[in-house]
Amino acid sequence: MASVIDIREVAEEMETVRDFIRYAVTHFNQANLVYGHGTDNGWDEAVNLVLSALHLPPDIDNNVLDAKLAISEKKALAEKIKRRVEDRVPVPYLVNESWFAGLNFYVDERVIIPRSPIAELLEDELSPWVEMENVQNILDMCTGSGCIAVSAALTFPEALVDAVDLSEDALEVAKINVKRFGLEENINLIHSDVFEGLSGKRYDIIISNPPYVGKEEYDALPTEYTHEPQQSLLCGEDGLAVVRKILAQAENHLTPTGILIVEVGYSQELLEVEYEGVPFTWLQFERGGEGVFLLTAEELREFRHLLVQQ
Repeated sequence: MASVIDIREVAEEMETVRDFIRYAVTHFNQANLVYGHGTDNGWDEAVNLVLSALHLPPDIDNNVLDAKLAISEKKALAEKIKRRVEDRVPVPYLVNESWFAGLNFYVDERVIIPRSPIAELLEDELSPWVEMENVQNILDMCTGSGCIAVSAALTFPEALVDAVDLSEDALEVAKINVKRFGLEENINLIHSDVFEGLSGKRYDIIISNPPYVGKEEYDALPTEYTHEPQQSLLCGEDGLAVVRKILAQAENHLTPTGILIVEVGYSQELLEVEYEGVPFTWLQFERGGEGVFLLTAEELREFRHLLVQQ
């Protein structure tokens, strides 16, 4: 059981950046926190929280760790540590930033925290699946914070990107990130339920990290994940409701040589059973991650009879 954190006491007794990292690690470990929103242990979590809250870079000179903090900084840090421990709020929400594909994004509780392995695919320019000069139009379905759309726009600077989401709140956050990276001319934000608002549009690449958590799995999630928008995670009883829509309609929105990339996480096995015979290519990741498939436009055409369900 974690001890109660007294903000005034912490602000009085702690002095330096190093003090706060040490204090945070101790309380994070005592509280048996669950990680998974950018870190996987108490030390990295503490460093991330303290440095980000102080607007210090992750590669800071170690000498700065012994810098003394102002009373206002100490109170603010103590409050964030308290919320992480007692309310189980993920660090990205506490500091309003999250890293994805080497880029720093604004996030708040209107959007899911970026953590998709799709970042690695974009860093590799989706090689060998596409050639950069042939990519003119990209769709990011269920864009959330806009991290995939922004990363795609920077990876393929000559392409136009449509970023779609059903949540208007999420699109507001995505708008912040589009402006943050100066991509207003490259990215079009669209409010739509999957493909409904995209009549007639076709893309060379469709990428989607949709909600794919079933009810049983969602009910078992640690408290940290309940701070994220429910509709960004929970998707019906089995988690595949949105994925089914994407599979049924994607062919109509891909160019003849286009590709579809969708993350389904732990729903991979369920998807393979339901769509037996569909030649999903399950992508591999050097930095970890699973449950991301690729289908070509040709494969979607050939196996349409299995993908378009009644």
